[in-house]
Amino acid sequence: MLVHGILNPNILSLLARVRHTNVLVIADRGFPSWPMIETVDISLVDNVPTVLQVVTAVRQNFVVAEAWMAEEFLQVNSPAMRKAFAAGLKGANRLFEPHARLKQRVPAAIGLIRTGDTMPFANVILISG
Repeated sequence: MLVHGILNPNILSLLARVRHTNVLVIADRGFPSWPMIETVDISLVDNVPTVLQVVTAVRQNFVVAEAWMAEEFLQVNSPAMRKAFAAGLKGANRLFEPHARLKQRVPAAIGLIRTGDTMPFANVILISG
């Protein structure tokens, strides 16, 4: 029985299949779904869990080379929240592009983890290193 780290068996299975340069999406509750992409929905209620909480948990056993986010995230969220995401993605090359273009990256993903996050444009596309 697992007693620490990620306990969700579906997330563990998904992470075990991500290889070098593969794509993993961690999305907020309103992010569109793609029927052809495995989605692990761990949303419970508003903001439980958040994208940043999931990023933090995943990064303990996941090497992130790049992290893509929407430019709109920078425009609508507080400096404190931007700083928190920068800290959570420390060491990864953080890149920003328009939200519409960001969503075009999703079909290349191995999987998507849907959270309960309500923060605007908090979605993160992780490229494994």
